[in-house]
Amino acid sequence: MDKLVALINLLAAPTLETVYMVMFSTFFATLLGFPIGIALVVTEKGGLVENEAIYRILDGIVNVCRSFPFIILMIVLFPFSRLIVGTTIGTTASIVPLSIGAAPFVGRVVESALKEVEKGLIEAAVSMGTNPKDIILKVMVPEALPSLILGETLTVINIIGYSAMAGAIGGGGLGDLAIRYGFHRFQTDVLIAAVIVIIMLVQVIQVIGNKTALYVARNR
Repeated sequence: MDKLVALINLLAAPTLETVYMVMFSTFFATLLGFPIGIALVVTEKGGLVENEAIYRILDGIVNVCRSFPFIILMIVLFPFSRLIVGTTIGTTASIVPLSIGAAPFVGRVVESALKEVEKGLIEAAVSMGTNPKDIILKVMVPEALPSLILGETLTVINIIGYSAMAGAIGGGGLGDLAIRYGFHRFQTDVLIAAVIVIIMLVQVIQVIGNKTALYVARNR
């Protein structure tokens, strides 16, 4: 029993660090990625404000950023993290690369969700003289909301995985705990416990996301 209590106490702070990182990283990644996803949809061929040059530039940037290994991206962004938060180590510093690393993923998720909106609805709004901004905010986003919620759920889960990798280079959280105790000190029980907590976080997020999307789809 004492060993279990000690293990729970050991897991408490890193779990809160992971939740902290994931929560703020999701917020900033969405803030960065949502406009990118919208821009990809509206500037593509046949979009509301078709612009092939802008689309190709954004599409290329998203593809390059998404293919960048997160560990390398985090190291590359060390100077930027230091500029923003004053350090490159710790949970707060990890939010910077986590947000930037997840933003292209959010962009693709938003793009995919908005493309699911029926063309007929958009064409009807255009024929009534609705401006592009209102079509995006009052037609496309509301219609795509269930898919956007599911996409945001995937984003959170993705960031949880990134946060675990961030622990390998001083990012804190459950990843750091698993590496320090499970790998360097060969404490397999701590490693397994950290993995179980990560799995539980993922499951909780997935269930909440699924139920929220279903509720919105039924009541919109």
